[in-house]
Amino acid sequence: MDEERQEQKLFTLTEAERTRRELEPILLDAMESRRKAADVEQSLSAIAQRIQVQGGVLISYEKAARLRIDYERLGMNVKAALEKIESTGCVVKDLDVGLLDFPSIVNDEEVYLCWRVGEDRIRYFHRQDEGFAGRKPLDPRDRGPGESIH
Repeated sequence: MDEERQEQKLFTLTEAERTRRELEPILLDAMESRRKAADVEQSLSAIAQRIQVQGGVLISYEKAARLRIDYERLGMNVKAALEKIESTGCVVKDLDVGLLDFPSIVNDEEVYLCWRVGEDRIRYFHRQDEGFAGRKPLDPRDRGPGESIH
């Protein structure tokens, strides 16, 4: 684990923000590919169910083959996007909501600078042993209504 910590890239806020802007379109593409793959998987499951019930009668094997190819292509797109994102040192925490963490140091503590799709910039951080629920604003002015600093 110590080797992993030594190799872990630490981002300044400026570096994380620049990287975030570069990665956002890649992340959005991965999220869209994952959504499409889930739809294709559902279609493939429906075909498999029909084959099981009807014994393969009235099944378009061409359509099934196209769906299988689409599913594999979408899966490769997601995998390639995740590899590209993670190669920067950024951590994908949740692909469904588009949550990225950037290892950093805040107040002499190793933390993650935290951003999710829809936020205009990196405004939050959390300790590495905390998750999204433990996010704290980098700037107290970024606190939401009723949100307190812990």
